[in-house]
Amino acid sequence: MSLIERDIRDAQEARGIRDDGTPSAPAPDVLADPGPAARPRRPRVLRLDAADRDVLTFYLFTRVALLLTAYCTAWLFPRDFEAHRPEPFATVVGRWDWDHFLHIARDGYFPDDPAVRPDEWDNREAFFPGFPLALRALHLLVGDWTAAGLLVSLVSGAVAVLALGRIARLHLPGAAGARRAVLLLLASPCAVFLAVGYSESLFLAFALPAWLAAQRHDWRLAALLAACATTVRVTGLFLLAALIVHFALTARRHGMLRRLPWLALPALPPLLYSWYLHAHTGDWMAWKHAQERGWYRQFHSPWDSWDTTWQAAFGHGYTTPYALMWQAELVAMCVGLVTVVLLVRARRWPEAVYIALSLWALGTSYWYMSIPRATLLWWPLWIGLASWTLRRPRRLAAWLCLSTPLSTVLAVTYFSGRWAG
Repeated sequence: MSLIERDIRDAQEARGIRDDGTPSAPAPDVLADPGPAARPRRPRVLRLDAADRDVLTFYLFTRVALLLTAYCTAWLFPRDFEAHRPEPFATVVGRWDWDHFLHIARDGYFPDDPAVRPDEWDNREAFFPGFPLALRALHLLVGDWTAAGLLVSLVSGAVAVLALGRIARLHLPGAAGARRAVLLLLASPCAVFLAVGYSESLFLAFALPAWLAAQRHDWRLAALLAACATTVRVTGLFLLAALIVHFALTARRHGMLRRLPWLALPALPPLLYSWYLHAHTGDWMAWKHAQERGWYRQFHSPWDSWDTTWQAAFGHGYTTPYALMWQAELVAMCVGLVTVVLLVRARRWPEAVYIALSLWALGTSYWYMSIPRATLLWWPLWIGLASWTLRRPRRLAAWLCLSTPLSTVLAVTYFSGRWAG
């Protein structure tokens, strides 16, 4: 049976229809807690079933598609339109934030060599050390910085989609739910950032297994993985808040209050990083102040941030590529707010807290920045969309017709060296 046939069959089961057309038991709601009795037994972590293999197969196909997009972009849209040769591959796939990660991994945060010492506009302290450390470690094996960055994202992305599929299977019936959630993530508008040398894939490779472990009440493993996530991005602290809420709602019922001290562990990496920065700069919040200097992340009221972003998007004060990106920021903020409202209505408090904190952090700066890219980290969004499209398969076609062109446009924008959020 082909992958498409299995997806159709599983989608029919999810909608409550057997192969002979007769109704079966109704599919559970994605927003309903499956409960401990309904949760599957803990699988062997390294054992891949058919759904896992389908997820990995689709993941590898999308990686090839992005490489093809990068190749074509290098030839079709060079920075110099009179060029007779494309830009080097390392330049095409290494844009924007990649330069910061590369400099940190290669030279450190505070290099002694004056030749590589960062200037006042570098602000590399804004980036947490998890991805640069992984990059430096892998560089010892492969010897090329660009290859090391792509491999970090490739491997961590595979772990992330496997974990997302398994989380989806806790809430959605059949393997179709796992495939659908992963499909929607990998075809999302900002999916290119899961393939290049950015930190989103590595963060998800820790955060999603941490959440999966918490769903199975393995709090020690959840805390260890969440601690790894907080070394990669400050968003790990929002994951920690969601874990604490989930623990408060479930641990007493299952007699696991003794595991509570483990949840202090994810706060340790940010504290150590702040201590390291203080030792070099005298500033405990040097990473936050670097974000303020480089990306205007000073605190502003939510309505002021919305107004500033609206003016940037539609006030004709910026060139059209930047204005379009700010329009995308506004849309992403609306998507996040709707997601939080739906999670609150379904009493999915931990996930609502996670996304709400993300929106608060991103929506109280001078203007919105990187919210579309942050949607990659909102796993409840992709599982909710998977449930929505499984109920009515035509919705999947409608969504892909909207999302896939945007994904291609954002990939071309990034690979051609233009600002892509």
